[in-house]
Amino acid sequence: MNWEQLLSVRRFGLEHYENAKEHERTEYQRDYDRLIFSSPFRRLQNKTQVFPLPGSVFVHNRLTHSLEVSSVGRSLGENTGRELRKKYQTSHAHFEEIGSIVSAACLAHDLGNPPFGHSGEDAISTFFLEGKGNYLQELVEAEQGRWSDFTCFEGNANAIRLLMHKFRGRRDGGFVMTYSTLASIVKYPYSSELSGGKNKFGFFSSEENDYARIAESLGIIKLNSNPLKFARYPLVYLVEAADDICYQIMDIEDAHKLNLVSTDKAKELLLDFFEGDRRERRLKNLFFVSDLNEQIAYLRASVIGLLVDECSKIFIENEELILKGEFEGSLIKQLPGRIKEAYFTCSEFAFDNIYRSRDVLDIEIAGYRIIGFLLETFTNAIINPDHSYSKLLLDRIPKQYEFDSPSIYNKIQSVLDYISGMTDIYALDLYHKLTGIGLPIG
Repeated sequence: MNWEQLLSVRRFGLEHYENAKEHERTEYQRDYDRLIFSSPFRRLQNKTQVFPLPGSVFVHNRLTHSLEVSSVGRSLGENTGRELRKKYQTSHAHFEEIGSIVSAACLAHDLGNPPFGHSGEDAISTFFLEGKGNYLQELVEAEQGRWSDFTCFEGNANAIRLLMHKFRGRRDGGFVMTYSTLASIVKYPYSSELSGGKNKFGFFSSEENDYARIAESLGIIKLNSNPLKFARYPLVYLVEAADDICYQIMDIEDAHKLNLVSTDKAKELLLDFFEGDRRERRLKNLFFVSDLNEQIAYLRASVIGLLVDECSKIFIENEELILKGEFEGSLIKQLPGRIKEAYFTCSEFAFDNIYRSRDVLDIEIAGYRIIGFLLETFTNAIINPDHSYSKLLLDRIPKQYEFDSPSIYNKIQSVLDYISGMTDIYALDLYHKLTGIGLPIG
């Protein structure tokens, strides 16, 4: 792969449109702004990240997480772009824009996630795999639909659908993003047939041909035709690293604020990234701050800065392998000795002590119940649209969702489009109304 081809301002849905107007903002900055002002992005403020949405203590939701990932991604992209400019001094590639591309892709990376955190993805997959929706398999496969798109539901693939699909009443190309930004979001550039039963794939069959066209235009290496599989677009590694950095480190800080992790333990986890003079300097700086939350915030910022620098170096050191499509794993997994050990110690601690905490598990249990009920209710309605109750249900759904499609696969996708776009609060409120627990009182 080559950077001149990889860094493209061509827009999905506007491929044949010549835009003569000059903009002060670059095309990639326009991608960023388009996402910031979009309704799906605003809805992330009421979607769970890990912990229940805030009461007296504010913790991260999907919106704040995405903004922080975008900030880290911009730093990773700018570091990388600066080094690539030094290496390819005669290149015409716009290396100075890599920070903007990565930050925009980071903003969008969670847009397709359903309500109730990662348990929402699992709840959807479970409904079709072993729940009340498994009877639909025969109907989907009878029309040659890809059943694994549903049994391995993946928020990343759903984000690509949200950004590219022409919903009813909307314009061609969906968000009309640049090819480079779209490709930067696809962590797993292959179809659900290659997911091995896991929630890891890059595009539904409905977007497969469109992504293939983007990949071909950018010169992304095709590894397999049927089922379709590509090499990763290089900047995906930076988007993934930004997410990995924020996810683990910010969760330690949130857990400290919620008293799930003691101050001493949080300090221990974060200080372990440093040794020698670097560690002593941070210990010394802690004496200037008496507020315990600010102490943890200082250490968290130090760790993020360290990881940004290290991941940037790893990308540059492995750039040739990445361009050949031969780099294995993530940048985080290539961290040097002590830093890698400290990162995965944080990861193991978080899984055992944070992600399995009672409050988090309660959200997951509720998510399974609510999403399962909504899926059952609306899939029954689209399969039996002439039933009186089905008509009532379908009349309250926004017209952009194509429940009347002749394809069963597309009908199910329209249900998933509707439910995955809900906030936690909206899904809970709708559940209450449909079950009669809560009724509108005028």
